[in-house]
Amino acid sequence: MRVCMLTTVDNPFDPFENFNEWYKIDMQFQYNTCALVARLVPDTENLPQPYMEEIKESILNDWCRMNPLTYKLLVREVEDPEYDEEGNEIEDDSHSEDDKQPENVE
Repeated sequence: MRVCMLTTVDNPFDPFENFNEWYKIDMQFQYNTCALVARLVPDTENLPQPYMEEIKESILNDWCRMNPLTYKLLVREVEDPEYDEEGNEIEDDSHSEDDKQPENVE
């Protein structure tokens, strides 16, 4: 499945790899790209994620074509989500050791 993120041509950070730094620069330059994406892309949370990503990519591609000096689209391939018998996405519960919360020690 393809996933995409909108960024600006002058932001040196990749939002896929270093979102916090990317966001800091984005807000410092007053682009507020996350809010822009929220306005451009309709709320499609009831659709399967691969279809939502297709809609998002199409809309953001159009935006980049209209604003090529400011915005660009970054695209990555990720594994397709798994679904149960009722069509609900199965969330991945696996976490690395770093993600686990420390246990309470008495």
